[in-house]
Amino acid sequence: MIRKIFKKNKIKSKNSFVEPDEIFLDSKNLQNFDRQQFEGRIERPIPKRTIWILGTVFLFFTLIFGARLFYLQIDKGVAYLKRSQNNVLERSIIFADRGIIYDRNKVELAWNNKINDQNPVPTREYLSPGFSHLLGYVSYPSVDTTGNYWQGSFIGKDGLEKEYDSSLDGQNGSKIIETDALGKIYSENIVDAPVQGTDLVTTIDSRIQTELFTLIQNLSASRTFTGGAGVIMNAQNGEVITSTSFPEYNSEILSLGKDSNTINSYLTDSRKVFLNRDISGLYTPGSIVKPFFALGALNEGIIDPNTQILSTGYISIPNPYFPDQKTVFKDWRVNGWVNMMQAIAVSCDVYFYEIGGGYQNQKGLGIANIEKYAELFGFGSTTGIDLPGEKQGTIPSPAWKALNFKGDPWRIGDTYHTAIGQYGFQVTPMEMVRAVGAIANSGTLLTPHLILNDTIKENEKTVLDLSKSEFSTVQEGMRDSVTFGTAVALNVPYVQVAAKTGTAQLGVSKNKVNSWVIGFFPYQNPKYAFAIMMEAGPNTNEVGATSVMRQLLDWMSVNTPEYFK
Repeated sequence: MIRKIFKKNKIKSKNSFVEPDEIFLDSKNLQNFDRQQFEGRIERPIPKRTIWILGTVFLFFTLIFGARLFYLQIDKGVAYLKRSQNNVLERSIIFADRGIIYDRNKVELAWNNKINDQNPVPTREYLSPGFSHLLGYVSYPSVDTTGNYWQGSFIGKDGLEKEYDSSLDGQNGSKIIETDALGKIYSENIVDAPVQGTDLVTTIDSRIQTELFTLIQNLSASRTFTGGAGVIMNAQNGEVITSTSFPEYNSEILSLGKDSNTINSYLTDSRKVFLNRDISGLYTPGSIVKPFFALGALNEGIIDPNTQILSTGYISIPNPYFPDQKTVFKDWRVNGWVNMMQAIAVSCDVYFYEIGGGYQNQKGLGIANIEKYAELFGFGSTTGIDLPGEKQGTIPSPAWKALNFKGDPWRIGDTYHTAIGQYGFQVTPMEMVRAVGAIANSGTLLTPHLILNDTIKENEKTVLDLSKSEFSTVQEGMRDSVTFGTAVALNVPYVQVAAKTGTAQLGVSKNKVNSWVIGFFPYQNPKYAFAIMMEAGPNTNEVGATSVMRQLLDWMSVNTPEYFK
């Protein structure tokens, strides 16, 4: 028995390979193999060809990396050691381009320019002249004495640059720069790419704005006006076509901040170079307020449009200080008998004294109603235009006088002067263009805006509770002003214009005046409202804002006739 077992083991030792059929099946898995676990399946060895291929691939990459390692560590080891000891890795800002500002025709008003590749900050450039107050200027990214940026982005400081700073401002990127001890750059790698700011397309027509600014500038120089301003607005949707103010600063000079002599000249200029007269200049309006009080008188039933009032050149009332004497309120000329349309056309002061404050048998609005209708058309409040620094005007009232002239009560003469836009009345050109726009469109007070295709929201317009017939009466009076009245210079053949002029006396000596003209066109289908103001010219001068508007209309008839259709 022992011999047989020994013999059997001896035979197995010669051939230790166990044949598959010698494997006893596990009785528990009989006829129930788990094939996913390879139960009951015969394992086959990996082919030698596969092993050879993998071995060849691994050997190839080993040789490649080995050769590169030899090159870096042995051949170039000393050079790279010195370089690594002297080199510095710095994270550098890649400044994003600021958004471009366009006019309504996609003409660039403000854009970016890189002087050369060594200048990391793009410069901001502006269309000029005539756009500085509208566009504003920026503050550039700034470095300290060590070269580190303590201000890492552009900051809008005025105008649209400030109002839409968050949109125009892009997102800076960054890159890693490797330099040696001498500052030589060995490599640059962008980590974060910069993102340009959002572009703005404005409602402005740069062609008309440039021409209007030039006309205001020229008249200021030739007729010694301190300055001037002009606004044209679409009376149907509030789009501002032009908004220009003279004098102005240079946006690029203020942005760079290096030309100290020019900047100092701005600061010392008595004409107030930094004042945007369109939205922040407060001016005595004079007779341009008369159409609004005419509407108030019609709505209150104070007077019929065809009722005539006689102007002999003045009215007089008892002097409150000397009862035996008369206080005289003069008209600018003897206008005779005038109805409402004629009174607007020839700007009859006596007519508006009487319907404003009352006189003899003619009832007047009274100061409370004058204030009511002035506020109805937006006077005494900001317009809400999308520009920074807008100021609100002033409507004279008993409360205002008590605050500013303590101990002096409100008198009927104060009402007379307020009714013709004098005394303490103050408005901005933007207030005036919005108000006359409401006359043009027969009763909708719009919020002026500067971004094209902005949808007018319900809270950005006010529908005035006045009848269409009342607006028609005033519109007719303003058209008469052009055909035979004070604005006859605007009686042009290519478009029908309706307008109202104003000459507001300034100061105690009254030797200076503000010259105004407001209005709209075309008369039959009003679309555009305008307000032009020439500031503080000599009272002997007969050329003013109406002249500017006439020259602009002539220019537009040739260069932009589409606005008259």
